[in-house]
Amino acid sequence: MIPKDYLERVYAGFLGMNIGIRLGAPIEPLEWTFERIEEVYGDVRGYLKEYKTFSADDDANGPAFFIRALYDDAKSRELTAEDVGRAWLNYTRFGIGMFWWGGEGISTEHTAYMNLQRGILPPHSGSAEKNGLTLAEQIGGQIFVDTWGLLFPGNPESAADYAARAASVSHDKNGIYGARFIAACIAEAFQAESVMDVIVNGLKTIPSDSTYAKIVNEVIDYHWEHPEDFRACRNFLEENWGYDKYPGVCHIIPNAGVCILALLYGKGNFERTIEIAAMCGWDTDCNAGKIGTIVGVWNGIGKIPQHYRQPINDFIVLSSVSGYLNIMDIPTFSKELALLGCRLSKQPPPNGLISSFKENQIYFDFTLPGSTHGFQTDFPFKTFIRHNRDKGYQTRGSLEVFIDRMVEGEASKVFYKPFHRRKDFNDEKYKPSFAPKACSGQTVSMQLFLDKWQGEEFLVTPYVRNTFNEMDIKLESLPLHNQAWNKIEFTIPDTDGAIIDEVGFIIESPSPLLNRAFGKLYLDEFQIYGKSSYKIDFSKQAVEFQSVTPFAHHMGSVSLEQGEMRCFSDTECSSFTGNYYSKNYKYSATIKPLSGEHHSLIFRAEGIYRHYKAGFDGKNNVSLLVNDFGLTRLIEVPFTWRYGEEYRFEVICSENLIRFLIDGKQIFSMEDDRYQRGMFGFSVLGKGEALLAKAEIEEL
Repeated sequence: MIPKDYLERVYAGFLGMNIGIRLGAPIEPLEWTFERIEEVYGDVRGYLKEYKTFSADDDANGPAFFIRALYDDAKSRELTAEDVGRAWLNYTRFGIGMFWWGGEGISTEHTAYMNLQRGILPPHSGSAEKNGLTLAEQIGGQIFVDTWGLLFPGNPESAADYAARAASVSHDKNGIYGARFIAACIAEAFQAESVMDVIVNGLKTIPSDSTYAKIVNEVIDYHWEHPEDFRACRNFLEENWGYDKYPGVCHIIPNAGVCILALLYGKGNFERTIEIAAMCGWDTDCNAGKIGTIVGVWNGIGKIPQHYRQPINDFIVLSSVSGYLNIMDIPTFSKELALLGCRLSKQPPPNGLISSFKENQIYFDFTLPGSTHGFQTDFPFKTFIRHNRDKGYQTRGSLEVFIDRMVEGEASKVFYKPFHRRKDFNDEKYKPSFAPKACSGQTVSMQLFLDKWQGEEFLVTPYVRNTFNEMDIKLESLPLHNQAWNKIEFTIPDTDGAIIDEVGFIIESPSPLLNRAFGKLYLDEFQIYGKSSYKIDFSKQAVEFQSVTPFAHHMGSVSLEQGEMRCFSDTECSSFTGNYYSKNYKYSATIKPLSGEHHSLIFRAEGIYRHYKAGFDGKNNVSLLVNDFGLTRLIEVPFTWRYGEEYRFEVICSENLIRFLIDGKQIFSMEDDRYQRGMFGFSVLGKGEALLAKAEIEEL
C-alpha cells in the first residue's frame, strides 16, 4: 500500500541520497585513506567543502535516467533488462558524463556500454561470463538503484527484482545482490520499525550463502560485540574484507561492509549515519549516498538537518544528453517518482499530487516541507530566503523572503536559474550540459504576499538575465499591496540569440535611513509556461564542459568559428538541445555542408536513439529518417546540393504531420506518429563536416 506520507518520504530519500553524495565526494579518490580522512578532518560533522554549485555525479545520473525505461518501453508491462539497456544507450553520450569512462576492462560501466553498442543484450552485457567476475562485482551494481527502492514503498521484493534487472545491464553475481539488497532496504525503510529491521528484511532478497550476505552478517555480529566503536569495526573490515582482498578499482564487497557499519553505528540518526560512511573511506560518495537514501526515507524529511539541506537548495545537475532534464528540481522529481510509484502499484495518487506536478513546464508550489526549489538571492545580507510551511496562496507552503532594513539605493535579486555556465562550478566533474528552461516568448507567473513591518512602499521589478553580456533585462517596476497576494506576470523578452540564466524579481524600496524597509515577502505558485520562440546566435555561445552551449554532443567533435558551430564526424556527430517535452514546433537553421554525405536537422528527439532526422542524405538526395535504435528512411526526394553553399533548413512538426523546407520551398510533407515530442539539434553521419548557424525554434 502507498503510505499517506509517500511523497514526503520519497523527497527525504532522494534528498538524503544527494546529501550523502555531496558529503562523500571530496574524499572519494583513493588518496583519501581511512587514516588520512581522520587526520585531516577528524570527526566529520558537516560538508567538507563548499561548492559554488555541486557538479554532476554518476551516483545521481543513473538513478535519475535508468528509470526512464518505464516511460520509454515498459509503459504498460513488466520491465526487462533490455529496456534498461536501451535507456543506457538513449541518454548516455559516448565517452562523456553519466558514469565513469575509465576504459574497457577497467570501468564496469564503460565495458557494459561498449557491449550494448555492439549489440550484446542484457543481461549478457553485464555478465561475469562476458566481462569476468572482477568487473561484474564492482560497486556500480548498487549505486544506481535508489529510485527502484523509492518506487516500491513497503515492497522490498519488487524493488529488489526491478533493481536486479537494471543492474544486470552492467553487473552480475554479488554486483546484482548488492543492487537487490540496497533497493530492498530503501523500500523496507518506508515501513520498518528499526534500522535492523531494514537490514534483516533486505537480506531476505539475496542468497543467504552469497559473499554479500556473509559480510552483512559479519558486520552485524561485530557490532553486537562492539556496539560503540565504529572505527574498530572499520579496522575489522580492513583486515578481513579490505580492497587488497578484492580485485578491481572499486569492489562492491568492502563497500557493502561500510554501508552496514554506518547504518548500525549511526543508530538510525540521519546525519551520523552518513558522516560515519564518509569517515570510513573507500567509495565515500557511493556509500554515503546509498545509506543517505535509506535513512532519509526511514527518518522522514523533518529529521534531515538544515545545515545539510541548505547547500543542496533543492536542486542538482546531471549529465545526460538532455540538457533540459539535466537541471533537476528535487521536489518536482520527487513528485514525478511518487506518481510513477502509484502507477506501478496500481493505486490512485495521494490528494493534490496530480495537480502539483506539471511535466512540461516549471511549476513550484512549495508544498513539500522545507522546499526552496533552488531559489537564490544575490544579496543575502539584506534578503534571507527560507521555506515557510504555513503561508501559501491556495495551499500551505511558500518561499519566505525576509527583508532586513533596506534603504533607497539598495536592491536585491530573488531568482531561479534555468540555465548554468561553467563559472557556476568549481570543477569539471562528469561534464554536465544544459538547455534553457526559460526562453523568450514564455510567460512567467508568480504570487507574492507582502507583510510590511515598516518603511515606504516595496517595489518589485521582474527581470531575466542575459548570460552572454550578464545584463539584467528589467521589466516594469510594480508596487506591492500590503497584506495581500499580488499576482506578478510577464512575458520573457527576446534576448536576440543569447540564453537566459536567471528569472526572478528585484526588490527595492525608496525608504529613508530613518524608516528603513523591514518585512517579508512570500512567494508561491511560481510558473514558467507557454510557447517559446527564440534564436541561438552562436556568436553569443561558448564551449563549456566539452559542449557548445546550449547543446549536448554525442560523438564527433564540435567547435565555434566566427558565429557558427562546426561539426566534424568520423562516424557520427549529433547535437541536442531544447525542451525535452516540446511537441509542435518550427525549427530552422542555416546549414553549410563541407564534406560527407549526410547533414540533417534532428527533431522530436526523445534521446540519442529515438528521434527524426531531415536533410541531405547522399549525393543530390534529401530524406526523412526515423531513428528507433536503427535508422529507417521514411521518404526520399531528389535535391541537388553542393559543398560550401549555405541552405536554410526548416522543419515544421504539428501533431502527426511533418513538413521539411529548404530555402523556403517545401521539399516533402508526410505523417508519422512514432514520436510526438522531444529535443531538436543537428547531425552529421559518416565521415563529414558541416557548419550550423542561426538556429531558431518557435513552438506552435
